Amino acid sequence: MKIHLIGIGGIGVSALAQYYLEKGHEISGSDLVASEITDFMIKKGAKIVIGQSAENIKQDFDLVVYSPAVKPDNAEFKKAKEFGIKMQSYPEALGELTKQYYTIAVAGAHGKSTTTAMIGLILTKAGLDPTVIVGTKVKEFGNSNFRAGNSKYLVIEACEYDGSFLNYFPKIIVVTNIDKEHLDYFKTFANVKKAFKNFMAKLPQDGFLVFNKTKKYPLTDVKKIKSILKVPGMHNVFNALDALQVARILKIKDEIIFSALSEFTGTWRRFEEREVQILNFKFQIISDYAHHPNEIKATLKTAREKYPKSKIFCVFQPHQRQRTHYLFSDFVKVFKNVKINNIIITDIYDVAGRETKKISEEVSSEKLVKKINKKNVAYMPIDGLEKFIKKNIKQGDVLIIMGAGDIYKLADKF
Repeated sequence: MKIHLIGIGGIGVSALAQYYLEKGHEISGSDLVASEITDFMIKKGAKIVIGQSAENIKQDFDLVVYSPAVKPDNAEFKKAKEFGIKMQSYPEALGELTKQYYTIAVAGAHGKSTTTAMIGLILTKAGLDPTVIVGTKVKEFGNSNFRAGNSKYLVIEACEYDGSFLNYFPKIIVVTNIDKEHLDYFKTFANVKKAFKNFMAKLPQDGFLVFNKTKKYPLTDVKKIKSILKVPGMHNVFNALDALQVARILKIKDEIIFSALSEFTGTWRRFEEREVQILNFKFQIISDYAHHPNEIKATLKTAREKYPKSKIFCVFQPHQRQRTHYLFSDFVKVFKNVKINNIIITDIYDVAGRETKKISEEVSSEKLVKKINKKNVAYMPIDGLEKFIKKNIKQGDVLIIMGAGDIYKLADKF
């Protein structure tokens, strides 16, 4: 089959593209900008075009898959419609796959990627050879967001945005937590909870639901995981407990489960640490994807616990103006209360197709900093950050670079 993917640079869409490549299909795709992911897909054998135009759509395509971010006025979307080519959104296409496998779907506001990776690694160690589609790069999967397996098991990250997860047909559902997230789509927390209830209702009679009720876990399991886990933070203990439950449902021996969890070294941009050197001194960089107030709180708390005596700098790039608007008071509260020496908030990362003109004019990082109103919290444009850090960071300091946009590129400069 000839399959074209619009928005192939997306973390989910690219994983699906790798699945199709693995199955021997001819893959092409497009995205608005080049990225690490589009470069990776070229190496994998996909034909990638940067920029989107009607000319990229050929009449002999068998299927066009498009990212949920792609709108009906997109030139490629319109051309595929015009040609009468079969079209599916990414969630619809992934939903088709979930019918063909024993699917384990990991949902929740936070911790999805880490929990999906943990489950994938446990199943791999147990010899169950799963196919895994995850929303981040995993070192053990060849630094990819996809693992090709040859068994009946499929482990997927199931996002709630746009009701995406309602397209899936899992046998096991994991819900890590439910939080006020994606309010640009859901508008109210009640709607978020309703979507999760609808998703859980999709379980078949013989299905299983793993919901993170920490108090119900045996203390021995909590202690054991705390003692073996390499990735820091209590939130990761909770993620591992969820993975443990799934593995036990599948009758995997505890010995294998704990061994796999003890070997897990984390995923891309989830408290990803490295020591760097500038001139004659060294400091620690933590690159982290946190972009929701509760994720920020967990990351900064973990950093302070791990480095109790270090001076900690945090550079935060808010992700999406609508999220910043809807959770404004929550962001203010978090940054007012965290015990971090210096916090720099840079410009908001705009997400194509998900911003509104009214909110874009109302919200800004400068307004957020002004409302936080603390001496150690300042606004700085993104192009001034590298120079500021090099001038102010000292031996033994910790620098956290945080956000779900392109702020990770700043970490790469060191």
